[in-house]
Amino acid sequence: MRQVLLVFLGGGLGSIMRFAISKWLNSPNTGIPYGTFLANILGSLFIGFILGWAVKNNHLNSGIVLLFATGFCGGFTTFSTFAYENHVLLKTGDLANFALYTFASFVVGFAAVFGGMALSKFV
Repeated sequence: MRQVLLVFLGGGLGSIMRFAISKWLNSPNTGIPYGTFLANILGSLFIGFILGWAVKNNHLNSGIVLLFATGFCGGFTTFSTFAYENHVLLKTGDLANFALYTFASFVVGFAAVFGGMALSKFV
């Protein structure tokens, strides 16, 4: 039950933060949904850091991983919103922003995970 509660709390906090960032940065006038992009990139960096730290310190089964990696990052990042926003870009014919958003999300997201793993080595 403790594990479920940790995931629940982390997921709720992550979802609230994603909502706030999306309200702040997403605008129908910009083409690219910057709030979702930022949440996904920060979440990728954070999960890389948390899991890198957990591996380094042999804490993969700890409550910290459940709270932050599974819960917070699970609630903060969102593949379903990313997929829907790409659908909208394609439906409106905005192929340039579709390509940029998709490519940047994957490339920068992967780089952020690797960067987070590298940063965890210094903690």
